[in-house]
Amino acid sequence: MPYEFEEILETIKMTEIEHFDIRTVTLGISLRDCVDRNIEITKQKIYDKILKYGKNHVKYAKEVEDQYGLSIANKRIAVTPISIPFDHFKRDDFVEIAKTLDKAAEEIGIDFIAGFSALVQKGFTNGERELIESIPYALSQTKRVCSSVNVASTKAGINMDAINLMAEAIKKTAELTKDQNSIGCAKLVVYCNVPEDNPFVAGAFHGISEPEVVLNVGISGPGVVLDAIKSAGKTDLQSLAEVIKRTVFKITRAGELVGRKVAEKHGVPFGIVDISLAPTPAEGDSIADILIAMGVEDVGAPGTTAALAMLNDSVKKAGLMASSSVGGMSGAFIPVSEDQGMIRAVQKGHLTIEKLEAMTAVCSVGLDMIAVPGDTPTSTIAGIIADECAIGMINNKTTAVRIIPAYGKKVGDTVDYGGLLGLAPIMKVSNLSCENFVGRGGRVPAPTGSLTN
Repeated sequence: MPYEFEEILETIKMTEIEHFDIRTVTLGISLRDCVDRNIEITKQKIYDKILKYGKNHVKYAKEVEDQYGLSIANKRIAVTPISIPFDHFKRDDFVEIAKTLDKAAEEIGIDFIAGFSALVQKGFTNGERELIESIPYALSQTKRVCSSVNVASTKAGINMDAINLMAEAIKKTAELTKDQNSIGCAKLVVYCNVPEDNPFVAGAFHGISEPEVVLNVGISGPGVVLDAIKSAGKTDLQSLAEVIKRTVFKITRAGELVGRKVAEKHGVPFGIVDISLAPTPAEGDSIADILIAMGVEDVGAPGTTAALAMLNDSVKKAGLMASSSVGGMSGAFIPVSEDQGMIRAVQKGHLTIEKLEAMTAVCSVGLDMIAVPGDTPTSTIAGIIADECAIGMINNKTTAVRIIPAYGKKVGDTVDYGGLLGLAPIMKVSNLSCENFVGRGGRVPAPTGSLTN
């Protein structure tokens, strides 16, 4: 259908909403042709290619912002999972590649560059092991590099050996960045069923089935949906779902046009629009507040998971109607530190890790930006990751864990990162041990749902 952008903006402005923005325009760049046996030549090829395609990324995005009067909060780049083209390198070489990515991101003027990644749901290559070992050092020596590792999928099962390695990497990253409240862990995510076209960091990367260069867009809009729900008043749930769908339809249409315009300026294909509702720490831009407006007293109350399931389903249905290019994760995000309402619920004792885990069964993405005591055992972190992967594997959905064992912190403390990363209260973790279970290693077999051929 035609894009009547002025009508879309007029409709949004009529609702007098705050906080509507395009959360990110992410330029995906393939680095598969940058490999060389010599690390210095490889680094130069990587830097040159990122600059070739990305040097005007911020400029083009700002031109579109000015043209349509909409804010694009973040301009980012995602690259091929680094372990794939550079599989022959060692740990220290991967750290040097991370520094090169960081240098390129700084030169372009973007906040994050993602793709320091590996896909190990079924097993490791030698290079993938080296990359995982390099992650703590790479993240502690860079500012803009984000890392992700996919350790499970519905087709392959759960690679417990990979989970154990990632739990160790998370703890080491927390230690190496302890002078910054273990901020390195905020740039590291562990996935099950990772999508190849996700524009949101820290989990973005340029998938191996993607074209040479592509532009993906991630929309936001919790404040828009919140206002619409409040305006709807005391309507029944089916009518409320229609209100959410109509609202998300409008912002999806606006988001896709912005993405296409930025892609057009680059002269590259437009990829997908990720219709996720992504909160920020700002008041009124919260998924938690949406759930409260839907009728629960606070996040964590009985009915929270049902309300979130309805919200997520409405978002997806609206996105599919609004665009034929929906992709990424597309749903409602529930990061703790990046959502003021979630932060309040944790501080009041209304929201626990266990309730968050239940909520992740019906939304995007998973246990996101949760801070736990710095002395949390590595095996406990591995168990938390395994539980979340099990939800994703069985339900054939993307799940993830971005957990921060904040070095030297205990329950009752907080870590404040400022900006988009927000403030994270240290959450209580069960002191029951799963060490004998995760210590078995090996692979949890794929479920019967994997047999779809």
